This record gives sequence, C-alpha cells and structure tokens, in this order.
Amino acid sequence: MILLVPKPGIVGAAVSMLCVIHCAITPLLFLSHAAAMNQEITKPIWWTNLDYLFIIISFFSIYHATQNTNRKIMKPHLWVSWSILLLLIVNEKIEVFSIPEFITYITATLLAVLHLYNLKYCQCRDNKCCIKNG
Repeated sequence: MILLVPKPGIVGAAVSMLCVIHCAITPLLFLSHAAAMNQEITKPIWWTNLDYLFIIISFFSIYHATQNTNRKIMKPHLWVSWSILLLLIVNEKIEVFSIPEFITYITATLLAVLHLYNLKYCQCRDNKCCIKNG
C-alpha cells in the first residue's frame, strides 16, 4: 500500500499534535457553549469520535514510518507510545480507570516527537538500510 504523503512521519506528528489540541480545547469549547446557552453540556457525536480518526491515521503513519526507519529501537518506541495512547483514549470513552487528562497529552506529544525524531535522524536514504530489508 502506497501512502499518498511521501513523509508519514510528518503526517504522524501532525495528527498527534492535532489530537493534543483536540483534547485540550474540547472542555473549553463545550463549557463556553453550555455557559452561553445556559444548558447542559452536549458534545456532537462527530467531535467525540474524532479521537478514533486520529488513532487510525496515526496507526498507518506509524506502520509506514517503521517500515522506513534505519534504527530498530524506533519501531518499539513508536508502537508502544501508540498503544498507550490507544488505551488511554479507549479508557476515556468507557471510563474504566480515572486517569488524569494530562497523561493523554503527554503521550500524544511524545508520539509526535518520536515521529519527528524518526523523520530527521532515522530515515533510510536507499533500500539497503531499512528494517524491512534486513
């Protein structure tokens, strides 16, 4: 499968940071709306499910980024941080554990930083160095 964007690391970092922004402004957006309307807080279904779109896009970005990295350590770092972010988002939806929101922000920011680091320092210049080729 060919990714439409030649730099999946940029896409991954952008999506991770959009996720952080989405998580940060959601409470402010809906509290201000509720205060203005003097009603209970309601969230549109598309807004609350935007997290899943971010996770899906970041999954494919990580998949492609790990196929083109020249450092084996980047692969588990990217996948572990993505897995933690997935668990945090699912936990937020079903509320199994009470986890502070800033943990999600830190994890999403870490994922963006890992994407950028991988993009800058760990990219193959030819097909001989990539993990997928040995």
